[in-house]
Amino acid sequence: MMSVNEPSTVFVIEDDPDGLRSVKEAITDAGYAVRVAATGRGGLDGILREMPDVVLCDLFLPDIDGLKVLEEIRRSKPGIPVLIMTAYGSVASAVKALKQGAYDFLTKPLDLDDLQVKLARAIETSRLRTQVTQLRCAVQGRYSARSMIAAAPAMQEVLGQIAAVAGTNATVLVLGESGTGKELVARALHADGRRADGPFVAVNCGAFAETLLESELFGHEKGSFTGAATRHEGAFERAHGGTLFLDEIGIAPKSVQARLLRVLEEREVMRVGGKLPVKVDVRIVAASNRDLDELVEAGEFRHDLLYRLQVITIRLPPLRERREDIRPLTDRFVFQSCEEHSRHIESVDPGCYTRLEGCDWPGNIRELRNVVEASVIMATGPVLRGSDLQMGRSEVSMPRHALSIPPGMSLAELEKEALLQALRRNEGNRQMTADALGISTRTIQRKIRDYNLPFS
Repeated sequence: MMSVNEPSTVFVIEDDPDGLRSVKEAITDAGYAVRVAATGRGGLDGILREMPDVVLCDLFLPDIDGLKVLEEIRRSKPGIPVLIMTAYGSVASAVKALKQGAYDFLTKPLDLDDLQVKLARAIETSRLRTQVTQLRCAVQGRYSARSMIAAAPAMQEVLGQIAAVAGTNATVLVLGESGTGKELVARALHADGRRADGPFVAVNCGAFAETLLESELFGHEKGSFTGAATRHEGAFERAHGGTLFLDEIGIAPKSVQARLLRVLEEREVMRVGGKLPVKVDVRIVAASNRDLDELVEAGEFRHDLLYRLQVITIRLPPLRERREDIRPLTDRFVFQSCEEHSRHIESVDPGCYTRLEGCDWPGNIRELRNVVEASVIMATGPVLRGSDLQMGRSEVSMPRHALSIPPGMSLAELEKEALLQALRRNEGNRQMTADALGISTRTIQRKIRDYNLPFS
């Protein structure tokens, strides 16, 4: 393909020397570079070697015909436009070539002005296709699991799960605390899967009132409710052929849960106020920072929906369980913050890393990113130091202390003391205590009873 300063290249496959001479002159006069071959096989070899911007191929060649050449190019280099040349009496074959993916055709004897016009259009198409391909690769590279920082063994396991599942259409449930990167996992499943060329649509189920969430997910017909001035396609329809990410699925109201279950079972949606179902082809990735099993037990979440959502479950570790990743994450956020805010940080002092690694980060990666961004903005020199860190409440609530166990203390007594201190730090809040200790709220409640703690 052409670079910025090089002329576009046209590869001509033509076995008639006289015809080839006039075609080469017309292409050269138009400012393009020319490569030639007299046979179909020679042309295919040359195309793989030269990577031209456009191919101009005769329909009848001494070894294989132009349709076979077209088929091979479409298979191996589908982004290269192919123009077919043919005699007037073979226009039917040229039409067949169009149906098989040829960009255009020209009839012999060639109108050289027409040739130059069609070549210009084809080269512009080639340029646009190249840009789209480069943009798609950049987007996919940005969101691919390969771009995720995973020095910690717990994250290596997550990357292995993504690699195993991405190429399938399996519904995936991503579980993890707030800020652990659940949407990044969903995007990696999309970018590394076979739906990467399709849309990725994200909906936060906790960001809408019940009626608005139904409209956002399933769409609505004009006049179905006050303010519905036009028909609206919901997220399922917008994600057709791609991936739909349902964040905070545990907050979805019961009415929405019932409709979600039907979509998962029937693969069709009914718009609000609609009468006919609409077929959808969507891969579902759902996420929650809440214990869905507990919500099922409490009657707040449908067991049958949970069963359909957790075909595959990926659990994201909190940042305190992947401390090996704090340093490389910090480096990435420093670079990104410098780019975004036009700051200049040449290096990070080891003391800065030590201070960051000494925190438990209840807000996880999101909190770390915010602290690093604020610190880069407020830094007074080219070296980011521990004293530059804008920790705020982060460090106050998350110190790391050396563990000292009194002689004679049993494991049960140690567990009781750890639970008691965690409950006091979180003012008795079971959910926050469970998140901090990495266990379920149901376990917290049971241990409060077992140890007769003053938080019943």
